[in-house]
Amino acid sequence: MNKDVAIYHKELAPEDREICDLLFDTISNALPDAENKVWHAHPVWFIEGNPIVGYDKLKNCVRLLFWSGQSFDEEGLQPEGKFKAAEARYTSVDEINIKDLKRWLKKAKTIQWDYKNIVKRKGVLERLM
Repeated sequence: MNKDVAIYHKELAPEDREICDLLFDTISNALPDAENKVWHAHPVWFIEGNPIVGYDKLKNCVRLLFWSGQSFDEEGLQPEGKFKAAEARYTSVDEINIKDLKRWLKKAKTIQWDYKNIVKRKGVLERLM
């Protein structure tokens, strides 16, 4: 875990840290070649500069966000925002279904929209894979 992510985790309440620790370990194991850093104030993983997955502490939960998640065709993920992102929210580590999370992470590697160039394309997303 890099220094900035470790600081992010350290500042969390114990129950939120437990959720984020499990998410961090599972994501890092599933995406070993992805770059991981704090981006826009929360941990995010990138493949070739394209954001794939991240999590952040909201007021009353921890949100797991997949930038291309709406294309995964998964019931456990809810649409988020006006683009292709989808999320899952957790208030307890017991709510995380590891089997589902690993399946979503596998899809995150192969189903990607080009968020890296969204500004250059004036808000238009193109499918990468």
